[in-house]
Amino acid sequence: MSSQDQAQYVAVCPECDVTRQTDAPNEIVEFYRRHYRVTGHDVELERAKPDLNGEIETENDLKDVVRQLEEQYENGVPIGVVAAVMSERGKSVKQTLDEIHEIRMSGGLYEPQDDHLGAF
Repeated sequence: MSSQDQAQYVAVCPECDVTRQTDAPNEIVEFYRRHYRVTGHDVELERAKPDLNGEIETENDLKDVVRQLEEQYENGVPIGVVAAVMSERGKSVKQTLDEIHEIRMSGGLYEPQDDHLGAF
């Protein structure tokens, strides 16, 4: 079994054919940020298996996703986990981070610690 088959998170840049594999969800976000700064390319989550207790009951609302996940994380929901859940709803990492920024600027989300989210 390859390490890619074992990693919980695998992100790929379809334009560069560059891959990042990890078990830490926020490492995918950091990979996206570095890669986007250098190339301008978005990345896609090829594999995203966040360790969740139960299903997320909302269709697409990012703020509701964060609200539901908050119960599982003591100091905020890792942005990488939010990106993984939103990826299942057809959103890229860039689209998710852009939406997080918009909601944060309107006061709907906050960061109890770096790269972790809470909802108001």
